[in-house]
Amino acid sequence: MQAEIIADALAGRDVFALLPTGGGKSLCYQLPALLRPGLTLVVSPLIALMKDQVDALTANGVAATYLNSSLEPGEGRRRLRGLHAGDYKLLYVAPERLLLSGFLEDLQKWGVTLIAVDEAHCISEWGHDFRPEYRRLSELRDVFPEVPVMALTATATGRVRRDIVERLGLRGPREYVASFNRPNLFYRVVPKAGAFDQLADFVSKRPGDAGIVYCLSRKSAESLAEKLTAAGVPARAYHAGLDAAVRAANQEVFLRDEVRVICATIAFGMGINKPNVRFVVHYDLPRNLESYYQETGRAGRDGLPSDCLLLYSRGDILKQKRMIDEKPDEGERQTALKQLNVIAEFAESGACRRTGLLGYFGETTSDENCGGCDNCVSPPEEVDVTVAAQKFLSCLYRVRQASGFSFGLNHVVEILTGAKTKGVLGRGHDQLPTYGVGKDMPPEEWKQLAGDLIRLGYAVRSDDKFATIDLTPQGLDVLKARTPVRVRRAPAGKFAAKGERARKKVAADFAFDEALFERLRKLRREIADAKDVPAYVIFSDVTLRHMARHYPDSSLAFEATPGVGRKKAVEFSARFLAAIRDYVAESGQQVFKDQ
Repeated sequence: MQAEIIADALAGRDVFALLPTGGGKSLCYQLPALLRPGLTLVVSPLIALMKDQVDALTANGVAATYLNSSLEPGEGRRRLRGLHAGDYKLLYVAPERLLLSGFLEDLQKWGVTLIAVDEAHCISEWGHDFRPEYRRLSELRDVFPEVPVMALTATATGRVRRDIVERLGLRGPREYVASFNRPNLFYRVVPKAGAFDQLADFVSKRPGDAGIVYCLSRKSAESLAEKLTAAGVPARAYHAGLDAAVRAANQEVFLRDEVRVICATIAFGMGINKPNVRFVVHYDLPRNLESYYQETGRAGRDGLPSDCLLLYSRGDILKQKRMIDEKPDEGERQTALKQLNVIAEFAESGACRRTGLLGYFGETTSDENCGGCDNCVSPPEEVDVTVAAQKFLSCLYRVRQASGFSFGLNHVVEILTGAKTKGVLGRGHDQLPTYGVGKDMPPEEWKQLAGDLIRLGYAVRSDDKFATIDLTPQGLDVLKARTPVRVRRAPAGKFAAKGERARKKVAADFAFDEALFERLRKLRREIADAKDVPAYVIFSDVTLRHMARHYPDSSLAFEATPGVGRKKAVEFSARFLAAIRDYVAESGQQVFKDQ
């Protein structure tokens, strides 16, 4: 949809564009910026995002800059002089900068002809990254009534989309909503069982690959980074509690491939354009499905096969609920609880992950088997859980009968497993007929069964902070009639090998000379270090793979390689062509079957 969005921007129309992470949102305003007179203002939420994009634009010969608090006073003044002189085509700023005294007046002098609001979901209180300072962006419409506005985001439900249009004052905007599908991503959910060992095993099977591990707490992020480094996997932590300089340094070494893994809270990653992130691991349950989609979307931005692993435990839900309870606003708490229940159901589902994810955003798919998630590659098997279901549903019935109201899942499981907790004994629930009838099953299995029964409609979980669980009328019918209950469960031990094979087939890939690719990566790293930029700013992995497949032997062939272009060909062709010639002289050229 890029061509249509760009055409509308050039025609002076307001535009709303929802493109998936890695779907090319930036080009939608960068190209119009080059094709029309004046300055394009880009409102962006993170300092790292600004630097990342400006570095890449500058490497391609585009006059772009940013203004934020990371700049030394002298450098900030130099850039302001350049803006007054009309030296730039794009200016990146944070929403807070717009509110500084005199800044809107300066913008009027600089000839703004297009306003792009990136990560536009931040303006909506229904969005997963709501930022109050974004609300002031509506003032831009008052100051620049004739300037077209483009709102861009990667994740927004219908409600959030409507809110963005209203809050930004978009006038009759053309709305573009692309598919949310990321076919190169492989989704899997694994029950937590020795989480660090699971993580270490997962990462060890991907030597040389870069990845992000998302954690719920700052302490966990730091601990995991230390443990991974001790295990031989260079890693750093990233969270809002770190000193700004340390945080920036940790991000920089990750972007430059000096460390393989960044262990981060949700503070990391919005808009980070590192294309060769090969995996994203959620060590803890995300807050909601939008966060999960956006965070997993940071893998495989170059279109190559990448993995998304979620380690899931119902204990994570309790941690999240405790955090939700601390929210001062009742409406916010209710919204957060509903969102938490949705992500929990996604994690516990035996259906296609991709279908569930797309369905949440209102998109349907005709694929019965996506071939790119654990449930499709190794379909869950039907398991008869009638006896256990009868025990569980009976316990729900007996608890309400005895107390007159329902209790939380943990309490119900404690009754079933015969726990002698203060809550159980104090309420006399150790006297119920169902007390201890489930000692043969560990608590986690009972909690998994509860999720199954909720999905089947036999039990229901409340949306309030107590999250009590109760029988539904259908559940009572099943209990009384002793109806057989069957659920879908992933076959134990069968997934790993199939999953590793399947991840290679998720996206269109192509064969290339891996030894030459590694040599070109080393050269790219040397050039990037000398220029003080991340390696992908020079060339992406995809571009290097094309070079390692086609062995360009002239400046013309080099420039024709996807991802090179005129400026980079002039600047880098001599060194890369020399490296390719030397390699071919030593090792010869491979011929690939699919050429």
